[in-house]
Amino acid sequence: MDQASPVEPGTKVHGASHERGRGRALYTADERRRRDESVWTIVQGVLAPLQFLVFLVSLGLVVRTLTTGEGAFAADVSIVIKTLVLYTIMITGSIWEKVVFGKWLFAESFFWEDVVSMLVLALHTLYLVMLFGEYGTLEQRMLVALAAYSSYVVNAAQFLWKLRMARLEGAKSPEAVAA
Repeated sequence: MDQASPVEPGTKVHGASHERGRGRALYTADERRRRDESVWTIVQGVLAPLQFLVFLVSLGLVVRTLTTGEGAFAADVSIVIKTLVLYTIMITGSIWEKVVFGKWLFAESFFWEDVVSMLVLALHTLYLVMLFGEYGTLEQRMLVALAAYSSYVVNAAQFLWKLRMARLEGAKSPEAVAA
């Protein structure tokens, strides 16, 4: 015997998948409210540019080490600092995602950003394993750092794109105040 559908024909279905599907808003009205009220939004807003600044300094030190062979200690310290800032932003970002979307990671609106973030974390962690486990050469370690940084740039671009989309949506939403 076939099981009947729990939804009668003509019934309107509500929920995140209904309000936000392909080509739909990043946030439902409740998610936008939670995002705007959360202290974790401010934390992310502070940590993201800090991480980018640390990245730029570290990138310069890594390139210097690879091109001249000098400054390896400074490059290593900068990569460790970059990795610690990355771990911090990932943990606080996961808390933010839980507050806003009810999921620690891989919420529908930020699924691919979280997937790429896992690659970024894996490469940074590989670098730490190489450094503290004394695996590979200095050049190999610096190349892993560059791979980590390349994936970070892609991930940062993803998040900047989503920030732009959210701002554009906010300007169009009925709750938005005209500027």
